Amino acid sequence: MKPKKNSKKTNKKQPGSAGFAQIQPLVAGIDVGSEEHYVCAPTSDGGTEMRVFGATTPDLQEMAAWLQQLGVTSVALESTGVYWIPMLEVLDHRGIEVILADTRQLSRVPGRKTDAEDCQWIQKLHSCGLLQGCFRPKDDVCHLRSLVRGKAVLVAERADWLRRMQKSLDQMNVRVHRAVKDVDGVTGMAILRAIVAGERDAAKLAHLRDPHCRKSEAAIAKELKGNWRPDHLFNLEQALKMYDLIGERIADYQREILSKMAELHCAQADQNPIQPIKNKEKAKAIKKRGEEPMRQALHSIAGVDLTTIDTVGVGTAEVLISEYGTDLSRFPNEKKFIKHLRLAPRQSITGGKPQSKGKGKKTTTRAGQALRMAATTAHHSNSAIGGYYRRLAAHKGSDVAVFATARKLGSLVYRMLRWGQAYVDEGVAAYQQRYQSTRVHRLKAAAYELGFKLEPQTTALREAAK
Repeated sequence: MKPKKNSKKTNKKQPGSAGFAQIQPLVAGIDVGSEEHYVCAPTSDGGTEMRVFGATTPDLQEMAAWLQQLGVTSVALESTGVYWIPMLEVLDHRGIEVILADTRQLSRVPGRKTDAEDCQWIQKLHSCGLLQGCFRPKDDVCHLRSLVRGKAVLVAERADWLRRMQKSLDQMNVRVHRAVKDVDGVTGMAILRAIVAGERDAAKLAHLRDPHCRKSEAAIAKELKGNWRPDHLFNLEQALKMYDLIGERIADYQREILSKMAELHCAQADQNPIQPIKNKEKAKAIKKRGEEPMRQALHSIAGVDLTTIDTVGVGTAEVLISEYGTDLSRFPNEKKFIKHLRLAPRQSITGGKPQSKGKGKKTTTRAGQALRMAATTAHHSNSAIGGYYRRLAAHKGSDVAVFATARKLGSLVYRMLRWGQAYVDEGVAAYQQRYQSTRVHRLKAAAYELGFKLEPQTTALREAAK
């Protein structure tokens, strides 16, 4: 029978309690729902009491007051959708520790059939110290994270409207994406706005090219002759308006994010002033995109410049700091951090033998995905990271190379944020020489185990082999 709201139920012995040693007596367990929250808390006589509260803010305040009255110091709850967020904020404001448990771990516990039994199991597991809370940054970082995630949604929507504009152009056979490299670049957007304004002369449209554009005006004009259908032109006009409107909202988000970052300024940033980027091409790209204010704001928060790491741009650094903040002490070592990024190889071992990985479930995090995107740019990087990527791509394919390079970038980010270790690029030539020395050392060791000895070839032997 489903208990009524605020009804009391004492449970002297919980299901499955045999064999469990209680190490935290004053803890509670909550089963989170969209309409009701089932709460199981300890009582003074050693038993437990369960109540059902609504999901409104007054109900949450009443729940927090009841838990404080019982002397509860810590609460464990399931990360169900976004329904747990208001509850966490209310409990955290009351000074009650909140452990956000992963629902995938709790779902493996057998014998739970109802919400009432769920909250009792959560309370029991938490009292025995068997629940590990998910990572959640500090509250001020959560504010920043919410803004950055909201901006990312708009950036994706703007890219979608850009694809719609390109579709309308393709239907008219106006090949702007062939005439210029980027449709949303200086020349591409100038041509699009002129078309929407009514210009149809291909020569005049080509005259809008940027002086740094590679193609000539004649080559561009040839691509801009098409069939100017009214319906496609109308679709193009509306898509451009939506593109501009979303761009204005993104600018609003950008101003709010920079304002929030100004509040998180750290003293370390004053002690270690930001330095110009040594990579001239990277510095030029950041300046062209107008990302220099964001780069300086990120440095003011962290006290270090993540963009000094090869292939890590301002956008990647923004995602990393907004998702994790600057305090990575929650992760005792970089392996734990890499695992949380979902960039650690999945190794299944049974009976001491590695098992076939199979397809598995491919999951990733926002920060892990950002590092993967940064790793894809290492293909043309003239750095040690670029040499590492190309070596793996040649032997194991680009997918493995992207994953491994993203993992290496995650380690570098952890060392910089946690220990302040500066990134120093040894160069692609030094990396290749070091890898070659390691390879020779391994070959010599393998030959020694087989009873052979490797010696370098003389010039005469090399000529003879040719």
